Amino acid sequence: MHTAQEIENAMRAVANPEKIKILSGFFKTGKGEYGENDIFIGVPVPVTRAIAKSHRDTPLAELVQLLHSPVHELRMAALLCMVEQFKHADDNQRTVLYETYLAHTDCINNWDLVDLTAAQIVGAYLEHRDHAPLYRLAQSKLLWEQRIAIVATWQWIRRGHFDDTLALADLLLHHGHDLIRKATGWMLREVGKKDKARLCQFLDSRYRDMPRTTLRYAIERFTPEERRHYMQR
Repeated sequence: MHTAQEIENAMRAVANPEKIKILSGFFKTGKGEYGENDIFIGVPVPVTRAIAKSHRDTPLAELVQLLHSPVHELRMAALLCMVEQFKHADDNQRTVLYETYLAHTDCINNWDLVDLTAAQIVGAYLEHRDHAPLYRLAQSKLLWEQRIAIVATWQWIRRGHFDDTLALADLLLHHGHDLIRKATGWMLREVGKKDKARLCQFLDSRYRDMPRTTLRYAIERFTPEERRHYMQR
């Protein structure tokens, strides 16, 4: 069994201070930006993932301690540990991991934290259960819960199930924040990779008044001619 302190020690041992400024700018930590007050120590995701795998047996209570850390990479390490645990857990353990994840969405407070974990925990847990929790998340006032809702469906898109992605995309289609517009467009693009006709059917009645960011992400893999068509008002 490992501890939160052991994970933190391992992370700080490989931290690169030269990366702090780059990461702080990339994840918008300035005053008034969505990542305001987030602290970076300079650990890239592949290194964090490796540390998470090697500390997979860390008790969940210890991981929750890390989730409350002001350091971005330590929260990431905790979440990636949870993903590793979820892969090997039984149904009861998965329920606890899922509930713990959703109980701490205020700590899952940047887009990379969501994108690397929502499908693997929330999407995987709900896949063969009632999908209603995603619709509640989509209507949350918390930006990160809304992003979790749409990104969680990536788990199902991979298996050829698109209905919830498209329904949630409709709910979030005119969202005012760029992070939700990008995530929605990204998931629509993923639908198109599996079933282009289904994506076109969705876009055909909506593209004229969709946010341009969402649309650009959705049609990124289309031909130049198709992109020109859909970008017309």
